[in-house]
Amino acid sequence: MVAKKRVLLVDDEPNLRAALTEQLAEDFEPVEASSAAEGLDLATRETFDAILLDVGLPDMDGRTLCRKLRGAGIDCPVIMLTGDVGEQATIAGLDAGASDYITKPFRLGELMARLRAQLRQHAAISGAEFRIGPHLFQPARRMIVDTRTGAPIRLTDKEAAILRQLHRAAGAVVSRDSLLGAIWGYNACVNTHTLETHIYRLRQKIEEDATKATILLTAPGGYRLAT
Repeated sequence: MVAKKRVLLVDDEPNLRAALTEQLAEDFEPVEASSAAEGLDLATRETFDAILLDVGLPDMDGRTLCRKLRGAGIDCPVIMLTGDVGEQATIAGLDAGASDYITKPFRLGELMARLRAQLRQHAAISGAEFRIGPHLFQPARRMIVDTRTGAPIRLTDKEAAILRQLHRAAGAVVSRDSLLGAIWGYNACVNTHTLETHIYRLRQKIEEDATKATILLTAPGGYRLAT
């Protein structure tokens, strides 16, 4: 028997949480959390295939929690649930690292369809390889492979996360603040020096000469990948 995919539901509304859990249980293994602290603890201790995350949590804004999850290396789909309406609210959620953003009230059928779509997309990306310079980047394995020699090069979680963010931008500049927010979650102990240190170490792995970058380029305000 194929194991059901595990879905973490973080929402402080008991009635909505109960209704969603009942719906999810038909096809998934739902796990409930009623606060951001509980959700963060569960997400960092256990493995989930997707997370449904309410924006209006009592102890932390859901967008802040999403940044913390991404900063902890959790890359499964995160669908944010919110009562906020409007383009700016959607952009804020997606900028925080959400995979999708659905406005309350919503139909349960629509939420389930979007959850399945995100799971399919994540499965496809997890098995994918992306060309970065002379390397193949394998995000799920946190590895790059030099196509000229076939040599594998291991990446740290943060290095892989930096490459993912830059690759998603398709050659556009990603600001330092955006990288810090997406990868470290605006941790007060982390600053641009931390990011620059990781960029330097990453260049040592992917560049012919780390002092003369041709792949991972510095740009005004941030970084980009050469196209």
